[in-house]
Amino acid sequence: MIKSRILISGGGTGGHIYPAISIAEKLIEANKDFEILFVGARNKMEMKIIPKFGYKILGLWISGLNRNFFNFKSIIKNIFLPIKLLVSILQSILIVHRFKPNIVIGTGGYASAPVLFSANILQIKTVIQEQNSYPGITNKILSLKALKIFVAYENMHKFFPKQKLVFSGNPVRSNINCKKDGFEKALKYFDLNKNCKTLFIIGGSLGSKEINNSIFSILDYLDFLNLQVIWQCGKIYYDEYKSKVNSENIRLFDFIHNIDLAYQAADFIISRSGASVISELCIIGKPVIFIPSSNVAENHQLRNAQAIAEKQAAILIQEKDLNNSLKKQINNLNSSSDLRNRLSKNIKKLAKVNATTLIVDEIKKILNQ
Repeated sequence: MIKSRILISGGGTGGHIYPAISIAEKLIEANKDFEILFVGARNKMEMKIIPKFGYKILGLWISGLNRNFFNFKSIIKNIFLPIKLLVSILQSILIVHRFKPNIVIGTGGYASAPVLFSANILQIKTVIQEQNSYPGITNKILSLKALKIFVAYENMHKFFPKQKLVFSGNPVRSNINCKKDGFEKALKYFDLNKNCKTLFIIGGSLGSKEINNSIFSILDYLDFLNLQVIWQCGKIYYDEYKSKVNSENIRLFDFIHNIDLAYQAADFIISRSGASVISELCIIGKPVIFIPSSNVAENHQLRNAQAIAEKQAAILIQEKDLNNSLKKQINNLNSSSDLRNRLSKNIKKLAKVNATTLIVDEIKKILNQ
């Protein structure tokens, strides 16, 4: 029997990394003889996270466009982008040629574009997993050669060839669930009082300056509400806030690896609106306030959040409205069980619990062709 080789490229943020890992785990579950290789961006978080799950990863010299156009360092970095892109394409061609994959899977991030482009040059089968409700220009171009495009939102035929679309939902981590015994375990893990409500704050895998500043400015108010807070502030902000925060109700982390326990412990959640975390929150079914990042391509986080909020399944606050709205919306959620129950009920309706299985089944069909 010939062993199938599968190359997966995705990274930059947890929103691209964890769907890739979920697909890899489900592939191995389906056939442990699959040989899987990851390709990411050098010095990005995937280079540390992927090996922890037992997979080999190679890094490309690639980075994204720095959107702070008026900063001198950003200008210099952006000048090198065309060179990096060319080098990363050459690296990718070499990797694909040597590994000889039967299929290449792209889940987004800096490395996906050169890897899938190289696979197309070498006439290797490709598929795309598009997490967002509004895709970037790169995936629109790559979709022309892809055999399948797995999407998480309806009406994506506006951006991609309709015959290639599979409405799968986004893959989520296998430990994301709503087990009834998880609550007590979570309380013990975070040392929480079961008689007090808990707010979980997650500003994305890298942290959010805007969310962190807003939360820090209302810590006294959160204490007044007697809220326990699990706060993932991000690695680059952790030392700053560790020295500032002295409330007994705050559990401060740079990054939470056991995020399933944080979800279980929470009565309600404040989160960025990357597509992957939205998919997790739909499965968890907790009330959530989305604060989209304004510093992302195509403003896709706002579009993602709007798609949920329009279904009365979440509260949406834009960054420009944080000072005026955040305290009010936290108080509304804290004080109204009707609001919490309504948001929880509606967001659960949007969950796609079998996304990873559906994607892997389609990939297996392609491999068997």
